[in-house]
Amino acid sequence: MNLQYELKHRCQQSGARIGKLTTKHGECITPMFMPVGTQATVKTLSPEEVKEIGSSIILANTYHLWLRPGADIVAKAGGLHSFMNYDGPILTDSGGFQVFSLNDLRKITEDGVTFKSHIDGSKLFMSPEISIDVQNKLGADIIMSFDECIPYPVTYEYAKESTERTLRWAKRGLDAHKRTEDQALFGIVQGGEYPELREYCAKELVKMDFDGYSIGGTSVGEPKDVYKKMIDMAIDYLPEDKPRYLMGVGSPVSILEAIERGVDMFDCVLPTRVARHGTAMTSTGRIVIKNAKYKEDFSPLDENCDCYTCRNYTRAYIRHLFSANEQFGQRLVSIHNIRFLHNLVEQSRQAILDNRFIDFKNEFYLKYGIDQNSNSGF
Repeated sequence: MNLQYELKHRCQQSGARIGKLTTKHGECITPMFMPVGTQATVKTLSPEEVKEIGSSIILANTYHLWLRPGADIVAKAGGLHSFMNYDGPILTDSGGFQVFSLNDLRKITEDGVTFKSHIDGSKLFMSPEISIDVQNKLGADIIMSFDECIPYPVTYEYAKESTERTLRWAKRGLDAHKRTEDQALFGIVQGGEYPELREYCAKELVKMDFDGYSIGGTSVGEPKDVYKKMIDMAIDYLPEDKPRYLMGVGSPVSILEAIERGVDMFDCVLPTRVARHGTAMTSTGRIVIKNAKYKEDFSPLDENCDCYTCRNYTRAYIRHLFSANEQFGQRLVSIHNIRFLHNLVEQSRQAILDNRFIDFKNEFYLKYGIDQNSNSGF
């Protein structure tokens, strides 16, 4: 078995839905947030802590693990699950976003992409076949097609050429995929901000019959209204009986807007990245714990949070840790931020079951201080 998806309930107020995702390494209830373990580790946290926070699937990065320690070493260790000591489901991205973020350091051809290593500047080449081979060796439960993450904004001609190449690469990756019994392969919908390209890409990928479908090319600098349209342009053409994954999304606003539209899965480095700089997500908005006003604040980061950090430590103590350059502070805020997003999707699932997701979203925005007509919090 590689993957099964079962649609459990759809909210009467919106397209929001609840499903059950079953992999060889366990079941997950969607919608869900997946923390990112770029180098086969969620920064500052152990796999046991990540699971205790409420995580099911962890995402690891194909590009970074390909460079070090190398896919062959991970395979010799028994795959990512054994290598990083995580017995739950794991997802790997294709490496495409990292490759295409290198801008002028890369050259795209029909065969693939030539680029320079961010580590030592050495010349590298990635193709759909290489990406799939690396992911087969890493052994994650869910793997991704190699695609081009289209920047924003681009011309229609650029987006069209890129989208058509992404579809050809998707077919090549599908043909190269060898571990079909235990690894699910997702196709990635591209098309930029152009409705006909999003529709075309989604329909062509569905014809290829992937195990699930990702919506790519969002959260690349586009305004909120374009972000929402990008999802709408694709999701109507994706099958009801397969999971839908929006890549690289981790702000509460972005997650809620996507859940409303029927997206099941999300990932982002945001909660741990901002945590390392002292920013905590709370039910009333973000706070920067390094600020002087928290020096004598002996309340938890968030009175409404049930995480280890909020049960045991105060804002004053965490601020002290950051002031003293103690890494424990980064760990505590990382634990909290990941748990905050898990709480958000858990509450969203309950609201979907109660057929009041739109009400829940509006209540959250009001408490969080979000103006729905602006890009605030996006």
